[in-house]
Amino acid sequence: MRKFVIVLLPLLLSACVDDSASYYADGVGNHALTLRRAQQHFWSDAATVDLIMSRLPDCQRRIRLATMPAGEVEIELFGGGDNNWTLRAGTQVWQVESQTCSQYADNKGEFGEPVGIFRAEGGKFTFQPALVAPPAVPAAGAPQ
Repeated sequence: MRKFVIVLLPLLLSACVDDSASYYADGVGNHALTLRRAQQHFWSDAATVDLIMSRLPDCQRRIRLATMPAGEVEIELFGGGDNNWTLRAGTQVWQVESQTCSQYADNKGEFGEPVGIFRAEGGKFTFQPALVAPPAVPAAGAPQ
């Protein structure tokens, strides 16, 4: 019986999701926004999603955002300048500030510029930067 349980244990744990993806605001790692999705039980499809803000050495905080289906986690990230960030998943919106590591009680309405999106893709949780359109080049002979 013991051998049977030992053989089944890896199968039970293999269905659990516990991973993260990060956006490095400074490009180095001293200022990062990391989303972590964690499935508590292998029989549940739901995963908790936490935001870990890090702006070293002054700020490091974890904020519980939501519980959503593990395979459908898709959260957009917007940058409002001055270390203000907005995260949006469907109709849910969270606004945080990484200068003092705080979350705003009320949403301010302005999202800012799209930075990227956190999503589950191919079984992995990733951050994909937003596509930035190149500046428009005036056509030859067009008034400037």
